[in-house]
Amino acid sequence: MAAPPTLGALLRGMRSREGWTLKEMSAKSGIPVSTLSKIEHDRLTLTYDKLQTLAQRLGLRLSELFAETADEPVQPITARRSLGDVARSVRVETPNYDYYYLCTELRRKRMIPVVTKIRARSAEEFGDLVRHSGEEFLYVLSGKVVVQTEFYDPVTLGPGEVLYIDSSMGHAYLAAEDCEEAEVLAVMSSAEEELMQSLLTLHEEQRQGAVAVNENAPAPAAKAGRGQKR
Repeated sequence: MAAPPTLGALLRGMRSREGWTLKEMSAKSGIPVSTLSKIEHDRLTLTYDKLQTLAQRLGLRLSELFAETADEPVQPITARRSLGDVARSVRVETPNYDYYYLCTELRRKRMIPVVTKIRARSAEEFGDLVRHSGEEFLYVLSGKVVVQTEFYDPVTLGPGEVLYIDSSMGHAYLAAEDCEEAEVLAVMSSAEEELMQSLLTLHEEQRQGAVAVNENAPAPAAKAGRGQKR
């Protein structure tokens, strides 16, 4: 007998049927995007009272919130093409990383290509290991990258070396100690249509975590220059 769907699966299904993005559902429900993303990935759940409030704000009975519907057939999409470069990418900056999302004009794509510049050198700078749906391919363009994963010992990759992992396994990409900045091309793949929004939510959590680490770090010496070697 198949296991009953989780709250996250039910919310994803309802949002998909309504054609809402995470941001749109957040506006309708009053629940922050980051919280909704965690619920949909079964990393967080809601109490009964909050479920009632959610249903009311969405104009549903609580029983309708948990109603299952048959999966709708997915229409094939063919003959799409996207040309681009880093200059036309969607850029997301955090204290320890710069992300350049490529080919963002294509909707409902199953692969998310992104060039990333990595400056974080420690687990403290990175924060918690990242987990998201799907699979992930990494190609090192320059510098040296230390890959930390939940179930394997850390491995260091140099230019031209690659890695392929299940993205649901906790993982982190760090610049090696003797590397000021590393650059990689990563391709994330998932059947989840809102994968990119989920990744952007993870970036925001990284940004907030890095800010908290910096605020707790000792103050720099007086008159330290911006380009001072660390």
